[in-house]
Amino acid sequence: MNSENLFEKLGAVLEPDILVPISDLGMLSQLSRRLSKYSVELFAYPAPAGYFDSLILKLEAAAAQEGVKLEINLKEMSEDQLAELESHLENLTLEAVPGGTDRVNRLMAAGTKTRILGFSSGKGGVGKSSVTVGIATALARRGHRVGILDADVYGFSIPKMLGIQRPPAVIGKVMVPPVAYGIKTMSVGYFVSDDTPVIWRGPMLHKALEQFLVDVYWGDIEYLCVDLPPGTGDVTLSLAEYLPKIETFVVTTPQDAAERVAQRSALAARKLKLPLRGVIENMSYFRGDDAKRYDIFGRGGGEKLAKSLNVPLLGSIPIDIPLREGGDVGEPVVMAQPESEVSVEFMRIAQVIEAMGPARIYKAELKVR
Repeated sequence: MNSENLFEKLGAVLEPDILVPISDLGMLSQLSRRLSKYSVELFAYPAPAGYFDSLILKLEAAAAQEGVKLEINLKEMSEDQLAELESHLENLTLEAVPGGTDRVNRLMAAGTKTRILGFSSGKGGVGKSSVTVGIATALARRGHRVGILDADVYGFSIPKMLGIQRPPAVIGKVMVPPVAYGIKTMSVGYFVSDDTPVIWRGPMLHKALEQFLVDVYWGDIEYLCVDLPPGTGDVTLSLAEYLPKIETFVVTTPQDAAERVAQRSALAARKLKLPLRGVIENMSYFRGDDAKRYDIFGRGGGEKLAKSLNVPLLGSIPIDIPLREGGDVGEPVVMAQPESEVSVEFMRIAQVIEAMGPARIYKAELKVR
């Protein structure tokens, strides 16, 4: 293999979080050769210690496939290189608003091709975050490009469930969300410790969500799964303003009391003119060692809620110990145990959501004269 072909192959390696070829990001210098040994310079932007280790291993593996031993010299980007990278990411992130000079994140643009799935509940404790991670990982396993926005700012749990301990990289004004299991994630949990209570008023919540949407490089994801906070407070109102195309999926349990509370969340979504797509029942039953089904929390709450809202019941997630254990150690059950009953159900629900296609939005103010 000649140097030009090898350099092209190395440049095609994807950056771990940006998920773009490193040659497109200006991170690779020209390949040099001395006797039988090749060397290259890898330019790094500010990131946590050890972040680029996996990228170095990928480059070495790509060279080894061609029978080449590669020496990689890691160097910090210059200010000019960082400015160029920031500008490149902004161009990938933002698009112009028709008829004006402002630019908005592609997720917030009227013509976005990204489906935005919001998972809501009337109250906490129904496993909404577990469902969000389950659906997101199922979509990722089905080959889609997926992101998760942890909008449950008071009860953030997504970073732990995905096993992510490092904060987003910041390149100028652009934040690069960490990636785990191929899923981009953004959460307030990256900026405060687990034992720190988030005591914010409405304007601060509004600003945080704005930053997570405007200043974050989400890339060309096909699905953004949003873990909404329970209830119908400031966060839901802000997201309805920023993401008018967000599709709402209500998470409930079989209990009658949970069904009645979840109904309020669904009706709030309709009042905000957000598309209500379906109900997901969590903790539906427990499968014992005797293979029998035990309805620990009752039966029928999800189906009753779906009928009252005139939307489909998309699925019933069983109580599953591996699901809980996976959330505790950062190994989503859909990835760790894909053949389990709960994983199969998550995959089936993801397939149903995929087949539904994006919601059609009808605005009363758009009338044909």
